[in-house]
Amino acid sequence: MILRWYHLIMKLMTRNTDYAVRAICHMAAKPQGVISVTELVDELKIPRPFLRKILQMLSKSGLVTSYKGIGGGFRLEAKPDKIYLSDIIKVFQGDFTLNECFFKKKVCPNRQTCILKKRIDLIERRAQEEIGAITIGSLITERQR
Repeated sequence: MILRWYHLIMKLMTRNTDYAVRAICHMAAKPQGVISVTELVDELKIPRPFLRKILQMLSKSGLVTSYKGIGGGFRLEAKPDKIYLSDIIKVFQGDFTLNECFFKKKVCPNRQTCILKKRIDLIERRAQEEIGAITIGSLITERQR
């Protein structure tokens, strides 16, 4: 089921969210504890300035903990099966929505009667359910197959 939604999700995720997911997956796949920014940059090929900003946001959200000094870096704060893709999306993009119903930068006046909105809302609910079921642990398991 995860692969079925993969392409839709990738179009909905920002670059920062994508980088965050990659970094968290890498940390989860190597449960030795603290992982340095240098290791993450080298392994993931993510530009250092972007990665530092992303890791700082993840630290503020409580998904990772930052350790300074020699041997410092970042460590996950939860087991991979307890970190949901929706949690990461929320950190970088806010609540997941497909359609804000804006028309010329204003809320569309036909929101209540729009038949397309009702269909999009249904699709959005299904997508939220699917995304809400994806954990970092499931992504790692899927990748290992």
